[in-house]
Amino acid sequence: MTPEELPAYSDLILPTVRAVTALGGSATSREVTSRVLADLAPSEEMLAVTHEHRPQSSVLVERIQWARSYAKLIRALESPKRGVFLVTPLGKELVALPPEEGFRRTMELDREYRRNRPKRAKERTAVPTSADPEEAEAQAADTAEEESLFRAEAPGREPERWQDVLLSRLHRLSPDAFEEFVLYLLRLFGLELERVGGSGDEGIDGIGTAPISKVLSSRVAVQIKRYDPIGKPVGRETVALFQRDAQTKGAERAILVTLSGFSEPARRAAIVTSPTVDLIDGERLADLVKEQRLGVRSVTQVDPAWFDRFD
Repeated sequence: MTPEELPAYSDLILPTVRAVTALGGSATSREVTSRVLADLAPSEEMLAVTHEHRPQSSVLVERIQWARSYAKLIRALESPKRGVFLVTPLGKELVALPPEEGFRRTMELDREYRRNRPKRAKERTAVPTSADPEEAEAQAADTAEEESLFRAEAPGREPERWQDVLLSRLHRLSPDAFEEFVLYLLRLFGLELERVGGSGDEGIDGIGTAPISKVLSSRVAVQIKRYDPIGKPVGRETVALFQRDAQTKGAERAILVTLSGFSEPARRAAIVTSPTVDLIDGERLADLVKEQRLGVRSVTQVDPAWFDRFD
């Protein structure tokens, strides 16, 4: 299968808005991607299609992320807080239309936006930045997102997410080394863990305590799956089996970490039986790594327009 045989990002805009609607009208980036994949139910062959020069990046997953960005740019979604999305009145209108009409209208909005993009870019350079710091930050985020998409569409250039680079590097670690890394990361967040491992680990890679307060803690079990970041998501059976193993160890809480993702049945299973399982997929793992600044550098950039208010 080739990238040309996969749905285009524009084909995925309306399914993305529907996914956020189905999730209650709001959702995180991770939830949106997971729900769209669940609705599409892509084959392993579709998920395995990657870019020639970036074999760690799933073309389909990337197009879902582009669709989410364009859903925001055409105002079908909004993002009051970075990484969290809400359905707008326009989005609700599109979802309420008959499927074919909703798709046609969405494609029209996308084409209209793309036609007017050069004009919008020119207007951005002419209009002063908002005096409201939060609004200015939102404007800067929108501009950066749009410009990154514009650059990505330029001939011979393809976007590369730092998360994809990180997850690909982690996947190249041996299973033992990846376990060591994850346990180290969890310890940085205050967990006290003993590595179990070995043939008799009963599905448990780490056992210990997680702090609740200065005087309370909870016994926690950890399982680590070094699955392919763009491979099949962890299923319900894996979560259910881990819960039984964790319960046998006397754990009150559990943490399951993977480089891939989790199916919707797996997410539901994680919270309906004790011990409940905190699921850390590749995207969330990348966020935790970034928060602890482990092998990830943050680049400081200056926004010259911000200082206009003092002129």
